[in-house]
Amino acid sequence: MSGLLALLDDVAAIAKIAASSLDDIAAQAAKAGTKAAVLVIDDAAVTPQYTHGFKANRELPIVWRIAKGSIRNKLLILLPAGLGLSAFAPWAITPLLMMGGAYLCYEGAEKVLHKYLHSGGEHVEKAKHSDPVHLEEEKVAGAIKTDFILSAEIMTVSLAAIPESNIWMEGTVLATVGVGITVLVYGGVALIVKADDLGLLMARRGQLRVTRATGRGIVKFMPTFMNWLTIIGTAAMLWVGGSIIIHGLEVLGFGWLGNIINGWSGALGNLTPWGVGLVEWSATALMDGIFGVALGAAVIPLVSKVIAPLWAKVPKFKT
Repeated sequence: MSGLLALLDDVAAIAKIAASSLDDIAAQAAKAGTKAAVLVIDDAAVTPQYTHGFKANRELPIVWRIAKGSIRNKLLILLPAGLGLSAFAPWAITPLLMMGGAYLCYEGAEKVLHKYLHSGGEHVEKAKHSDPVHLEEEKVAGAIKTDFILSAEIMTVSLAAIPESNIWMEGTVLATVGVGITVLVYGGVALIVKADDLGLLMARRGQLRVTRATGRGIVKFMPTFMNWLTIIGTAAMLWVGGSIIIHGLEVLGFGWLGNIINGWSGALGNLTPWGVGLVEWSATALMDGIFGVALGAAVIPLVSKVIAPLWAKVPKFKT
């Protein structure tokens, strides 16, 4: 009997340790996911564009295929690579983060400059009469290839936010963040791409006047919503990209730019004692974003003339 009680005590102790570990994983995943979550806004704004030009019954399957490719990017390629970096080359995490931040700045600046320097009629929809199956394959493969870059940044940001621990804890947290963010992004994308269809259905078949009015409101609101989502996504890319670069410079011993921004934001905060925290955060984010635009504009020639041609030669990921 005493042996059985001792065994039960051991089981209870193991259960407590397991529960504590699960709590630690959940807490670290939430912290790391919060650091990376802002990066998904632009992904949610861009991904619905990959379903344009297809029949309504192909929209969700396309989103699902891209989501599966994103999971593979994160779990089969980026997760092992991230753990390898953490174990054997932790010094490389900051430079890689800065490279990802520079890419975010480039993407954001390119969108801003294209908005104001190019006419809306320059983009011509190609392959309108192409084979739909072939066109879908190209769209999905291209989306997964693009997702790889943002997923790499998400996983690197998440890895940097995890406190030093053993490889199993880091791997579990990274996997949790990767799956959670993918579900969040592509679940939201699925809702976005079907929202107008739902609105049309409600407007045409709603039994009540309020239902039909709500449906018409959804249809009218979605273009505005997508426009604002794109604006917010672009701003988030510039802010996050700029802040990553500035923080990376501080880690590498070049903190003068961060000190200037902190000094200016602190001075602005002191002018508004009723909202010091909000003013300082807003000022810092704004200056990080301005730096992001400047850096992104500076690297556009490098990306367009050197990096983009090399990236185009990388095989597209199949689903």
